[in-house]
Amino acid sequence: MARQLTKKDCDTAIGNLLEGPGYHLFESVFDAEEVAEANRIIHHFSDQASGATHFHGAHADKIHLQRRVWNLLNKGQVFVDMVQHPAVMQVFAKILGRQFILGSFAANRLLPGAPGQEPHIDYPYWDMHDLDEFPAGINAGFHMNCQSLISLHEFTPENGATALVPGSQKRGLYPQADHFAAEAIQLCCPPGSLLLFTGLIWHCSMPNNSAAERTSVLGQYLPKFVKPMEDLQASIDPAVEAAASPALRQLLGLDLRYPELLEEAEAGNAEGRSAAKG
Repeated sequence: MARQLTKKDCDTAIGNLLEGPGYHLFESVFDAEEVAEANRIIHHFSDQASGATHFHGAHADKIHLQRRVWNLLNKGQVFVDMVQHPAVMQVFAKILGRQFILGSFAANRLLPGAPGQEPHIDYPYWDMHDLDEFPAGINAGFHMNCQSLISLHEFTPENGATALVPGSQKRGLYPQADHFAAEAIQLCCPPGSLLLFTGLIWHCSMPNNSAAERTSVLGQYLPKFVKPMEDLQASIDPAVEAAASPALRQLLGLDLRYPELLEEAEAGNAEGRSAAKG
């Protein structure tokens, strides 16, 4: 049976993300039917899926064993429900601001033998190994990313359960592999669990050394002023948009004011076009 989360549960998670280890694990949040439906859909699309595109390091020869399925909101109501789970909405609103938006919602399917990933931090921080990509003084003073991970199988050390370094979100640095290996822990959990963490925490998926797959659903959430990684507004099915709840409209950024075409700019553009034609 799915676990019902309380305000106290969410307050604890907020504290852990902001001042504690940088992550919080809610076990068994989604029930067996939801997990089975999500797995069924991901299996259906995984033959067409591309390999994972980030942080696979020197294991390009095994990239076909790590499958990403993108644009999940168009692929089933179960994902529409997952993306706006009340715990996600309550916790991330306190960390990213109440009009936070969705940057990506995708599945990651690790087949047996998949090599896992290099340690990393998440978009928009993932280029911090080159600080010239960022404004001067970039630091961990406030958060520009939070992540959700929903386990669709049991996560174990053998099948590559997510590894992370508690507290590393406060460093504001890109991880070095040797430091990560010395400090990382793996987060084991039952199917249907919900892991929330900040994008600056050092983390990665580990190799799947088991005989079975390990699949998760990954959500990327951003403050309203950070450009999303996926162009969700362009790719969302009109029927999904038409049926969207207020929470989903918020996540898709459908009601954000900016960028807008101001009246003066609109008039100026019209005059410029007229002059060009003349």
